[in-house]
Amino acid sequence: ATGNLLQFPTVMGSLVAIVNIPGIAEDQLKLTGPLLADIYLGKITRWNDPQIVALNPGLTLPSLAIAPAYRADGSGTTFVWVSYLSAVSPEFKEKVGVGTSVRFPAGTGARGNEGVAGTVRNVRGAIGYVENAYAITNKLVTTQIRNNAGNFVKPDHKSFMAAASAADWSVPGFAANVIDQAGPDSWPIVAPTFILLPTNPTDAARSANVRRFFDWCFTNGSKLAEELEYIPLPESVHNAVRGAWRQSFGA
Repeated sequence: ATGNLLQFPTVMGSLVAIVNIPGIAEDQLKLTGPLLADIYLGKITRWNDPQIVALNPGLTLPSLAIAPAYRADGSGTTFVWVSYLSAVSPEFKEKVGVGTSVRFPAGTGARGNEGVAGTVRNVRGAIGYVENAYAITNKLVTTQIRNNAGNFVKPDHKSFMAAASAADWSVPGFAANVIDQAGPDSWPIVAPTFILLPTNPTDAARSANVRRFFDWCFTNGSKLAEELEYIPLPESVHNAVRGAWRQSFGA
């Protein structure tokens, strides 16, 4: 708890890169964080750039201009994306930095996940970033990304759960740094959703009902979260949150 608020995580989401490259199917293309940073810095401008070709010897990549798409509106999605790019690229951190809304040196802005998805779907050579749940429901072409351990991983349940399990949730406010987690199978771009609860609530009964609701979610909601393409937190985190409730509220 910080001040008069208790922060705790409920579920995790993941971000994926989506592309529109003729002849390239889902999860065929391999990219790295520094490459993605250079694309969004405007330094890598064609899909047959030698650095991309070197990572993808089995693919035929066209001499097609790369058209980066980004969120024009302020968003947590952008915050997570640029947090990752800043973590893997000192130049990106210096020139663009971290925020819910940043100035990208290259590309086209679009509003919402649907705007970025629409741009990528309609523009040959486009690349964008969206929440994985959105990519799946809209059948968008995702990519592999090299993780902290140096392995190329696909955006799937296994890699997402590996990232959730690898995080250190013992920090104050459960504010684990989950970006670019260690571990051979971890997906590098994930983020938790947090709830803030007043520790001196004006309505104790309502506060207790809120905790009861999230306790139900922890007990019964993991399968629902997975069906919606979100990542349930490990049971150890659920129990740690319950412990924090007892410490702050006595029940």
